[in-house]
Amino acid sequence: MIDFDAARAILRSNDLGGYTVPTRGLYPFQWNWDSAITALGWHRFDEGRAWREARTMFSGQWDNGLLPHILFHHEADSYFPGSEIWGANSRIPSSTISQPPVWALAVARMLERSSAGDAARAEARGLLPKIVAHHRWWYRDRDPGGSGLVESYHPWESGMDNSPAWDGPLARVPRVEWEYQRRDLGHVDQAQRPSRREYDRYLYLIEFLKHNEFDPCRLSAGSPYRVVDIATVSILHRATRELIGLCRQFDLESAVAELEAELARTQQAVNACWSAEHRCFLNLDKVSGAPLRERTTATLLPLFGLLADAEQASQMAALVEEWLTASRFSLASTHPESPRYESQRYWRGPVWLHINWMIADGLRAYGFDDLAARVKAETRRCVEAAGGYFEYYCSRTGKGCGGGDFSWTAAVALFWLAD
Repeated sequence: MIDFDAARAILRSNDLGGYTVPTRGLYPFQWNWDSAITALGWHRFDEGRAWREARTMFSGQWDNGLLPHILFHHEADSYFPGSEIWGANSRIPSSTISQPPVWALAVARMLERSSAGDAARAEARGLLPKIVAHHRWWYRDRDPGGSGLVESYHPWESGMDNSPAWDGPLARVPRVEWEYQRRDLGHVDQAQRPSRREYDRYLYLIEFLKHNEFDPCRLSAGSPYRVVDIATVSILHRATRELIGLCRQFDLESAVAELEAELARTQQAVNACWSAEHRCFLNLDKVSGAPLRERTTATLLPLFGLLADAEQASQMAALVEEWLTASRFSLASTHPESPRYESQRYWRGPVWLHINWMIADGLRAYGFDDLAARVKAETRRCVEAAGGYFEYYCSRTGKGCGGGDFSWTAAVALFWLAD
């Protein structure tokens, strides 16, 4: 059985007074999409605290609309790279990239399920212009050419840091030339974390962003790492649909037409990512122009984004069925048939609860209710087998991996598995 009281206790334990750290020690700051998903968990038992999570995250928004992927509300020596490496000139020390934009979806769900009435509406109304500004940032600064497919200039911006889909694009990025000391390996087994080879290139890209003053045109023209991350495209698309609904609800009609135009542009462009051979939507390498042929759970997220047509959705559902039986615990973040699959190394194979939730949500939206229920049952099995709320789970053994007492895992249990 899943212990939902323990899930609530984890959120309380990781609460630093207005924001929730993913887990103590390993991740001592506020992460963007972690925070949005964690707010959904808070909302199930403390609505006021959920809205405070959102306000705290948006307190670090840049003037241009960027919502950073990390806010460094205080200094901590247990994480690297810290705020001094990023070089942001911001009100709250922050990173200089974002993460998949979940907040519009989170706010819409919290508002739908709220018992707080006018107080919840006031919270949503106050956040709405900031969320609109953030979506405008994505469409303007991460798609300066107006292609309909936003780009990422750092693997961390995808949230799926060391996905094998990024191996090719990352290989052409130079290694950083200065010495550094990682802190994550003091908390988690090296076999469960990205490699030194990858970290050398992650840090080079941070310096590249800084030296180019975060200018979107310079980044798009010259970054050695430019990818269309289909997960970010899908989450942005779904969140923008939700955002349009919020704008209409709160009489912010001035944003609706431009957001609808962005939806149409993405819907028209996304078929460039479809692969009939792979039965899913692939990521794209914008430098080489080639599709990235690795099947990861990201390539299933157009279901969540409502970007697939009926035939594509049917083929993806068949792929999900096969994927569910390909490893003992599912859905593995990289398809187990891949030669690059590693069952417990971060985004190269483990099971992540929030991604399973998104895939199940997408399957249900297309009418595959039984299959969505199977994904949910597999997810429950991971938590039960591990006996706790870990960052992710080994897809071969169900063992809990990464950080323990993990906020967004506990939150997904509260708002999805307990539902």
